Amino acid sequence: MDIQNLIITNSKLSIIIISFLVSLFITVIRYFMVDKEKMKSMKEKQKALREEMKQYKNNPEKMMEINQKMLEDMPEQMKQSFKPMIITLIPILIIFAWMRSIYTLTDIANTWLWWYIVSSLIFSIILNKVFGMQ
Repeated sequence: MDIQNLIITNSKLSIIIISFLVSLFITVIRYFMVDKEKMKSMKEKQKALREEMKQYKNNPEKMMEINQKMLEDMPEQMKQSFKPMIITLIPILIIFAWMRSIYTLTDIANTWLWWYIVSSLIFSIILNKVFGMQ
């Protein structure tokens, strides 16, 4: 029995396994590429600024000033999140093209993407906790 027939006969299980492997791949790449200390300090700073915003909710000028401080970290946060995305984008596009061609032949042809999304979300949450990537 070749791999394609195995996938077709066990379509739900295979999509769950594939979503786990893809989630693991993305999480491992993010784990090694993102500066966790820098991201943690930026998140703490953002949290402190949000708390400060709550104190000045009736002062629009102060709110704008705090909002400006919050926006200062955005380029660095984007840079940190784009690094792993650049590396994972091409392999994931190839995997999705392959999955689309395979799963159109299965009993879950109309819902394979939903199966992938739900299982991938679950695995991503679990793997992020395991790797400490909140």
